[in-house]
Amino acid sequence: MHIGLTGATGFIGGKIIDLALRRGHEIIAFTRDPSRKIPGCEMRAFSLDAPPDITGCEAFIHLAGEPVVGLWTAAKKRRITESRVLGTRRVVEAINAARDKPEVLLSGSAIGFYGDRGETELTETSPAGTGFLAETVQAWEAEAHRAEGVRIVTLRTALVLGKHGGALAPMTPIFKLGLGGPLGDGRQWMSWIHLHDLAQLALFAIENLDIRGPLNGSAPWPARNADFTKALAQTLHRPAFFHVPAFLLRAALRDFSHELLDSKRVLPAAADHGFRFQFPELAPALANLLG
Repeated sequence: MHIGLTGATGFIGGKIIDLALRRGHEIIAFTRDPSRKIPGCEMRAFSLDAPPDITGCEAFIHLAGEPVVGLWTAAKKRRITESRVLGTRRVVEAINAARDKPEVLLSGSAIGFYGDRGETELTETSPAGTGFLAETVQAWEAEAHRAEGVRIVTLRTALVLGKHGGALAPMTPIFKLGLGGPLGDGRQWMSWIHLHDLAQLALFAIENLDIRGPLNGSAPWPARNADFTKALAQTLHRPAFFHVPAFLLRAALRDFSHELLDSKRVLPAAADHGFRFQFPELAPALANLLG
């Protein structure tokens, strides 16, 4: 299958490319700088200014977007929203104008859709939450659903754990110094997924004709923040005594603190479609990545 992919140079995109090429797919990689070659891929341009050339794409995976990590200034929030909404709009414009359309559009999304939901178990049928990220994700998904004549999947990604990026990149050095610890009261639910499982799930979704609509990209066993902290510290053979009060996080990080303190107990329907997680539980996932 010829798969178009935006965000091809990113943390998740790179893993999808690796697995897709191993499975015999061909990748058309869309980036802001198509002169930057990716081995085994055809390179094409992608920008927010015009629809991309999707000629020959039998499936399309759209992942491009401004990273959410960082201080959420007004300018940062604008980039987060515009990169997702306008980027998806350009992809959809290309699909709607195409004579030969891809069979499926898998558009990136996020579990931020659900907002802060405490102890509630959240599935793909759960309603949207409130707040900046929830509203951004709703607008993001709405753009994807404007695509005509294709199967649409919105992959709501949880906290991604990988060796060379994602959530572990900033956390691991702190924990190796013995400075890690729970955030706030530590009772908030953290939904996560191993990078390998997320990439496999993305390919599974475009290959499986029964999957459409929202799909939670999260492992089936979310963990409380205190348990996540304990598991990470144990994997690195370090203590984790440093508790970070919620008020300090809110004062230092402002709106971004919600990403660390909000509770999202997300459960995936992927297993209902026959998908098997290689890393369904946290401790083995961390051992694989850091052990």
